[in-house]
Amino acid sequence: MAITRLGGENAITGTIPTSVAPGQGKVLQVVSTTKTDSFNTTSTSFTDITDLSVAITPSSTSNKILVSVNIGTHDSTSPTTYAYQLVRDSTAIGLGSTSTAATMGGTINADRGEGQSMTFLDTPNTTSSTTYKLQVRSPSGYTFYINERQGNTNYRTISTITVMEISG
Repeated sequence: MAITRLGGENAITGTIPTSVAPGQGKVLQVVSTTKTDSFNTTSTSFTDITDLSVAITPSSTSNKILVSVNIGTHDSTSPTTYAYQLVRDSTAIGLGSTSTAATMGGTINADRGEGQSMTFLDTPNTTSSTTYKLQVRSPSGYTFYINERQGNTNYRTISTITVMEISG
């Protein structure tokens, strides 16, 4: 089987040119980050989850960004209600239609861990660098943990956020 190596002006780096992969729905670039340390909050207002953000620069205003988030969660010894909010730059996106809207949320029973995941297809309509991040709040005010079982440093998970530019 012959292998051809492209070099010089034919080298492909970064994003895939549309001349190579024309058409809608093609993945043009992927950017991801993984959070391995812990985070906790008792905030009843949405607050950034530290080190869980990713920036991508779309190559065309007609392209979409597919956002995939996976979170390792745990609550304190009391049942904890929580809510997440997906944010593009400073704008919350993918929200429900109520006054207490969130991107996703739920309740964890006392001293229990869960994994949470979501996918959202965004249309940022820009070619500028765009940052996606996740915020969380604990409406009940109890401590809500990301990547850690309440004070137990031997029980750790990871959380990820991955964005993919999709040709539009």
